[in-house]
This record gives sequence, C-alpha cells and structure tokens, in this order.
Amino acid sequence: MKTALLSGLAASLIATVSYASERLPTIPPDQYTAEQKKAAEEFLATRKVPVFGPFEPLMHSPQVMTQARAMGDYLRYNSAIGNTLSELAILITAREWTQDFEWYVHYPIALKAGIKASVADAIADGIRPSGMTEDEEIVYDFSTELHKNKRVSDRTFQRADKRFGKKGVVDLTGINAYYSLLAMQMNMAQYQIPKDSKKLTRFPE
Repeated sequence: MKTALLSGLAASLIATVSYASERLPTIPPDQYTAEQKKAAEEFLATRKVPVFGPFEPLMHSPQVMTQARAMGDYLRYNSAIGNTLSELAILITAREWTQDFEWYVHYPIALKAGIKASVADAIADGIRPSGMTEDEEIVYDFSTELHKNKRVSDRTFQRADKRFGKKGVVDLTGINAYYSLLAMQMNMAQYQIPKDSKKLTRFPE
C-alpha cells in the first residue's frame, strides 16, 4: 500500500513538472552517461518509477544516488519502527531542515499513514504537538533531541530502547539521518516545489 502510494505520487510529480534548479538541473535521460543510465535503470527496477524528486540532483553523482536509494529502500518501507512512525520522523526532519519538497511529498503520505493533521501542523509551526500517542511521543522526543542537541538523553534513549529495541533505535536514527541527507542535498541544490504550493515558515536562525 505504502509503496503504491509513493509510486503513484512519484508518477504524478514526473508527469506534471520538473522541480530542478539551475544549480543541479535535472539531467535528461538521453544525456545520461553509462553510469547514470545504469543507476536510473536500477532505480526504475526497484522503485517502479523513473528517477524523481531528491534523486534528480543526486544523479550528478550516480553512485551516491544508488547508495542513497538502496538505504531508502529499507528505511522508507521496512524499518523496525513501521511506516507510520517513520513518516512522523520524516516530517520532523523536513521541518528541522526547512525542506519544502520533503514536506510537500511526505505531509499527505503521513496523514494517510495515520498521523493526525493537528500533529503534523504543529510540527510545521515548530511547536510540540499535543494529542500524540505514546509511540509518537517517543519518536518525537528522540528525533527532536537528535536534531537539536546532536545527541539523545539517557531517559529518551531508554524509552525508545524499551519500546522499539536496539534495532528500532538504530533504524529511527537512520531515518533521521537519511532524510537529513536528502534535505541537505535539496537545500544545497535549491530544489523547487510547485509554485502554487505552500512553503514551510522560515524561522529565525
């Protein structure tokens, strides 16, 4: 279900408009190098859609793109914390990096996965959501501490470890790290969102 949802969204994005920037413009497939062509073929075989979104700027370094895609294949769909909580962590990461495209793509996916709009909207506003489930609170505290403090307190770690186990803690850290990587790449590339879409609020540095 989740794979089909993302694939459908990806196909829609591909069919409508390119969001590339002048910094790292999307490479037309007929201009791919042999290495880029191989990476694009592997992407299509795995994701069932052509290269899209953050993977477009990454195609300028196809080996990085392929390694990132492979990591995402696990963290996005098969992590030990499950897809609903992973979407929460992705929204937190997108907000921390003020990454508009990441938020634009994952906000509707998160809602469909079961994250309440009030929770997602509070994250967008930069405030701690009320009405979270216990699992959501654990993921929120863990992810927020990791981003803001660059570490996790003993109490927060122990809660996450007790609930999700060592594998879950590693996977949750991996989700935050992976989507930080994509956010960094897109922020650096100034990757765009549709002109009629709402950007995240820019908070003071």
